[in-house]
Amino acid sequence: MPQLFAYTDGACSGNPGPGGWGVLMLAREDGVVIKERELMGGEAQTTNNRMELMAAISALEALARPSEITIVTDSAYVKNGVTEWIHNWKRKGWRTAGGPPVKNVELWQRLDAAQARHRVTWRWIKGHAGHAENERADALARAGMAPFKPNFKAPA
Repeated sequence: MPQLFAYTDGACSGNPGPGGWGVLMLAREDGVVIKERELMGGEAQTTNNRMELMAAISALEALARPSEITIVTDSAYVKNGVTEWIHNWKRKGWRTAGGPPVKNVELWQRLDAAQARHRVTWRWIKGHAGHAENERADALARAGMAPFKPNFKAPA
């Protein structure tokens, strides 16, 4: 049975500003990539954290059936939020330990619902450190952002 991996990344030009998200999905069998899929998107006015969340959400929502998947992110915000903080946020009615509402709550709720269908392992890696799959996810995120940047001209 193939192992599924999603390498996710977000990008923003200004924070807030135009942003994009990218996902490189890989199916590996005996360490060999047997299938890959690229996903990307963006928004005109957003933040880097929102784009990091959208990448993870999009990876999970792209799976047609319940799956076992490893999501690899360079965002400590996403990894820590989904593996540590979210449990207390839910218990406190989506409020932080200090009391204010959780930022990006609608995306956290969407991520929580998306991961509930799957068996997800979350892994953090250092971004911009030469990790090939993370670099590809970063390139996809920048490509997803491009149409929302000023002076963008689509290829002829």
